[in-house]
Amino acid sequence: MSFSSDIKTELSREVSRRRHCQLAELAAMISFGGHISIKPSGCRIVMQSENLKVAKKYCTLLKKCFNIYSEIVVRTYSSQRRSRTYILYIGNQKDCLRILQALKFIDAHHTVQSFHTFVNPLLIQQTCCKRAFLRGAFLTSGSMSNPRRSYHLEIVCDREAQAQGLQELMRGLSFNAKTVLRKKQYVVYIKEAEQIVDMLNLVEAHVALMNFENIRILRDIANQINRRTNCDVANSQKTVTASARQREDILLIEKKAGLSSLPENLQEIATLRLQNPELPIKELGALLSPPIGKSGVNHRFRRLSQIADQLRG
Repeated sequence: MSFSSDIKTELSREVSRRRHCQLAELAAMISFGGHISIKPSGCRIVMQSENLKVAKKYCTLLKKCFNIYSEIVVRTYSSQRRSRTYILYIGNQKDCLRILQALKFIDAHHTVQSFHTFVNPLLIQQTCCKRAFLRGAFLTSGSMSNPRRSYHLEIVCDREAQAQGLQELMRGLSFNAKTVLRKKQYVVYIKEAEQIVDMLNLVEAHVALMNFENIRILRDIANQINRRTNCDVANSQKTVTASARQREDILLIEKKAGLSSLPENLQEIATLRLQNPELPIKELGALLSPPIGKSGVNHRFRRLSQIADQLRG
């Protein structure tokens, strides 16, 4: 199972005790994954999902809020990527109107109000209802990448107004949500690890949150090890390159003028470098008598470099 599937499995078991929260979550599920049809001949609500647990959660909310059972049709595909879809119908006229009015999708005159925009603000006045609404939105059209590879949580919207409303809701809860147009759909997403942790906590996916944090800790440790290893390799390479250049200067001086032509302090550092070609500057300075620091050793090598350049010239 993917990380998204694990989250949805956990969220499908989470049912709010308060009816107003159940209504907010149900509104999100119909808004993000459903379709309503209101015609003189009748009214119908259709919701579909490829996840059986999400479909069952939808039926549970309908039963708890309205004592209504939904008809379920299973559509099977030959493609392996999309093998099965669960389509849930509510075709009874009175049941449909009762649900749509309770969810503020239509008014008393059966005119569609908020379904094609976002959601009626009356349904998500309280923080607990906003939490339930986001849970329903993620269950229906959300996904999350495997945190072992990247940090990315998104909710796909069919309409621009829906994406704008969702982004505004998330930003009101201190999430740095952004929107992008992808294949004629609007995607609201967050990418920061801390924000994803807060989102999982908000929608009450606590097991997924702990798994995410464990993976993030392991990734951080691995990244620290890689950074230190890369730093050590770079420093070693730098030491080798500098040492080769210094030995080249010293050997040139020895060949053309002799090391005895150098001042005593330069003779000492030159001899040490020839004897210890791979030793870092700091450790090389510690072998001098008396010992000197890195800046002092570098100063002597600069003088040797100047003398070698003059001999080359």
